[in-house]
Amino acid sequence: MEWNTAPANVRSTNGRQALFWKRFKKQKLLHLFVGLGIVFLLIFSYSPMFGILMAFKDYSISTGIQGIFTSEWVGLDHFKEFVNDYQFGTIVRNTLMLSFLKVLFTFPAPILLAILLNEAKNLRFKRFVQTVSYLPHFISWVVVVGISFSFFSVDIGVVNKALMGLGIIDKPLAILTSPNYFWGLSVGSAVWKEMGWWTIIFLAAIAGINPSLYEAAEMDGAGRLARIRHITFPGMKGTIVVVLILTIGSILGGGLVGSNFEQAFLFGNTINNPTSEIVQTYAFKVGLKDGRFSYAAAIDLIQSVISVILIFSSNFIAKRASGSSLF
Repeated sequence: MEWNTAPANVRSTNGRQALFWKRFKKQKLLHLFVGLGIVFLLIFSYSPMFGILMAFKDYSISTGIQGIFTSEWVGLDHFKEFVNDYQFGTIVRNTLMLSFLKVLFTFPAPILLAILLNEAKNLRFKRFVQTVSYLPHFISWVVVVGISFSFFSVDIGVVNKALMGLGIIDKPLAILTSPNYFWGLSVGSAVWKEMGWWTIIFLAAIAGINPSLYEAAEMDGAGRLARIRHITFPGMKGTIVVVLILTIGSILGGGLVGSNFEQAFLFGNTINNPTSEIVQTYAFKVGLKDGRFSYAAAIDLIQSVISVILIFSSNFIAKRASGSSLF
């Protein structure tokens, strides 16, 4: 009979390793899917980050990929040029205002809709509203712009014809071209398109609340508003904080809807340019139209750095204020 004379810590380590590999084999299909996701991120998210070097170099597309490493180093020249650009103030203002307005209106909208749907007693009505509200999420912004043209065009727009027919206005409103309407058009279309999709997240958070809490509150005489205030909303707090942190981190890109570039590029034109030109569209134009890839990379890098700072700052504030955080 052979006795195991190995030290206890070694036997414990070997046991944990054996248990690990046994569990790994059972979950090998799940690990395969995770591995594919990691490979996807490495190829399409991390590998292109080598292009950041262009922001600090005088890159020319004629030099090919190797030019990213061999081009002349110019340091912060492109960053200084953007800050000193005569359009810098207008572009930054438009980006911040559009992003702030989207957070102000698109963040609370799905929360309110989720609470209202949770309070609806008619299941058919609830399912109908939920289905109708999240379907626009699957419509591309190109199609949304086409729909907006049908509704708000000066010549054939249904809205202008209805308002003129009712005598509310004397002449058609240039909603699609006037700088005064661009922010409202962008925010309104974003809420319509994405509100229902994010409502699913908050409905899932509400579904995780123990139903006995509602029953106990109702027996104690709490009304509907009181139950929402003291049970539903606190039960959603963790999800709300996480979504808010992600929203603030991507605020320069559009927050929940993440579509500042698409909206500004598709809705934008030479007439409403004073309010529709944002950081993303400006970088896109100077990068592809003018062929200044290094300058465009520098502009986008500024935005990325600000977004990372916002993520960590909002996570820190949320953790201090509510005890909930993303990491």
